[in-house]
This record gives sequence, C-alpha cells and structure tokens, in this order.
Amino acid sequence: MGLIIRILISAVAVIVASYLIPGVSVDGFGTALIVAIVLGLLNAFLKPILVFLTIPITIITLGLFYLVINVLMVYLTDYLIAGFHVSGFITALLFSILVSIVTWVIDSIVG
Repeated sequence: MGLIIRILISAVAVIVASYLIPGVSVDGFGTALIVAIVLGLLNAFLKPILVFLTIPITIITLGLFYLVINVLMVYLTDYLIAGFHVSGFITALLFSILVSIVTWVIDSIVG
C-alpha cells in the first residue's frame, strides 16, 4: 500500500510542478501518474549506474553534477512519455527540484 501512496504523491508533485513552472506540460493526472512511475523506475535502476559512472566528475564539481543526472532523468522521461514535455535544461532542473520538494512536503504531512 505504501508504494501506491508514494506513486500518487509523486503524481501530485508532477501536476503541481507543471502548474508552477512554465515550460512543463502534462496532459492530465493519468499522464502524471505514468510520469511518476517512469521517473521512479529510472531513478531506481538507471540513476545509480549513472551516479557510479560519474563519481569523478561529481567529486570535482562538489556534487553539482548530481543535478545534471537528475535533469537527464527528467529528459529521458520526457522522451519516453508522449503527454509530458519539458522545454529546456533550466526548466528540467527546476522541475526536478520542485518535484523533490513537493514530494517531501506531502510525504511529511501524510506520514
């Protein structure tokens, strides 16, 4: 049951981010749900590999390259999901940060 709640929270975060950030569009809650699932799967399986492979550059940039990896995950989700679009690097960066914050806030409230 906890996984379903986390996915729903992430979908709400995607919808909130799409309303607040110009350049992010989501066709509806169903698409946001799919975006949340795909983003979660990419973060669970692909992101750890990318983090491992980019350890040297992440260390050199004092961890800032980790944000680039987050943006890449958003871009890949944009590529995979037809009803989801992010218009640029800064937009994807803001989207990833805002989704993280909204998810954290809702998760703290829901418990």
